[in-house]
Amino acid sequence: MSFKCGIVGLPNVGKSTLFNALTCSSKAQAENFPFCTIDPNIGIVPVPDDRLDQLAKTSNSKKKINTTISFVDIAGLVKGASKGEGLGNKFLSHIREVDAIIHMIRCFDSDDIQNVNRDVNPIRDLEIIETEMMLADLESLQKRLDKKNKKNIEIDQLKLLEMALDCISNGKNIGVLQDNFDKKLLKFSSLLSVKPKIFVCNVDEKSIEKGNKYTENFKNKFGNKNTIIISADIENQINELSGDEKKNYMKMIGLKETGLSMLIQKGYKILELETYFTSGPEETRAWTIQKNCTAPEAAGEIHSDFEKGFIRAETISYEDFVKNNGWVNSKLNGKMRLEGKDYIVKDGDVLNFRFNT
Repeated sequence: MSFKCGIVGLPNVGKSTLFNALTCSSKAQAENFPFCTIDPNIGIVPVPDDRLDQLAKTSNSKKKINTTISFVDIAGLVKGASKGEGLGNKFLSHIREVDAIIHMIRCFDSDDIQNVNRDVNPIRDLEIIETEMMLADLESLQKRLDKKNKKNIEIDQLKLLEMALDCISNGKNIGVLQDNFDKKLLKFSSLLSVKPKIFVCNVDEKSIEKGNKYTENFKNKFGNKNTIIISADIENQINELSGDEKKNYMKMIGLKETGLSMLIQKGYKILELETYFTSGPEETRAWTIQKNCTAPEAAGEIHSDFEKGFIRAETISYEDFVKNNGWVNSKLNGKMRLEGKDYIVKDGDVLNFRFNT
């Protein structure tokens, strides 16, 4: 299971620059004019995990395979996008395909970079994007709930769509949907307004460590929980360095971790994801699963036949696996458990599945 994050925002706020930094590429154009990005750029990035490195070393594996995260650089939206302004609905449709939305918000002054608005105001900019997504949802809901289409919708999905329509039409908090419906149903609805969101405040170099007046105002309004301060330009510069150069530069500017690391941590948290491992002489591999995933469901991430024919999961915690130097000693020292169909996989579990074909 890989998850996909869409980077959205107004034109020229640093989306493509961040995308290039996160994916260590120059795939996305990052020019200084609106709508530079037309088709969405997609980059697949391995998720760094020190545990994977240690497990591969312990098992003396020939291959090491990280789990991945996909970033989608979506063209800049403007006020009126839901009605076709700028590049319009085409790009709102791209956002429907992602698991989480990264709101890229300009929090820096610059005379060199064009701005679609006269001044820098991150709160206003976010509200423009959120409003356009909500209006796009409104149009979609009205179409889906007309007499012709309504009769083909299952009852639970119908209740969700009707409640969403009531919320958007009457200015109610659409967040109540998350309290009333499960995640699979919400995801299946493809509603933009209920997708998990991460807010990225794009700042200049001098504001990386402590932020600035723009980030302070933004956090006062929207809180710290899902907000990250990043300098897209600096992230690009960091990626051009290697080893000690990178560490020294980050230390010099007061940066404790990279933007990629911060985004992955936030992404895993808001999407409630965890990682389990398979490890042996051929390969050590990380697998992404939902929290509270059962052992058969985890097995299904490898292959659907593993889930269908699931018998037992040989299970060792990461710490015990490394401490006992792999499978053999972990078994001998009583650290391996046989878990059944009801077992809830824990983050860091090392698993080997027994199954019938």
